[in-house]
Amino acid sequence: MTRKNPSAQSYTTPVLYRQAEKSDLDAICALIQAAVRAMEARGIFQWDGIYPARADFLADIQKQQLSVGTVGGDIVVVYAVNDECDAEYRNGTWHCPDGGFRVIHRLCVHPAYWNRGIAKSALARIERELQDTKVGSVRLDVFGGNPAALSLYLHAGYKIVGFADWRMGRFHLMEKLL
Repeated sequence: MTRKNPSAQSYTTPVLYRQAEKSDLDAICALIQAAVRAMEARGIFQWDGIYPARADFLADIQKQQLSVGTVGGDIVVVYAVNDECDAEYRNGTWHCPDGGFRVIHRLCVHPAYWNRGIAKSALARIERELQDTKVGSVRLDVFGGNPAALSLYLHAGYKIVGFADWRMGRFHLMEKLL
């Protein structure tokens, strides 16, 4: 992937969203690797070489559950949305009945595009699409040691409903009613 100069991109440059394709896998994995390095440089150790893995994104693509956002042809954000969640989600005190929710997984912005409102925009897009399907709530988990991600979701109206302890540490289980 040829990276254009992101500093030359305007904050108002629109992100074009589409369903991810198998041909996007290398760019998606490069985005994740860049994000992991940038997070680790800030003392945030939520992801590593085990998770998320190429196989996770390939499975999302095969199920048609993975979306990407591009700026100038470069993939700058990726996320999956489905109704799947780990058993640890039972630790949440959820407000929406079972089956009336969707879960956001692996929402990630390339670090060259951090602090431009792209994650906020992607989150708003996800919520708009889900409102059109009459889903009652959106669920997700966020690493407790990632203050930027936690702030994003809290400011967007997500509420902490429980916790899950995974290999990398404690994660907040969150939900937003639509």
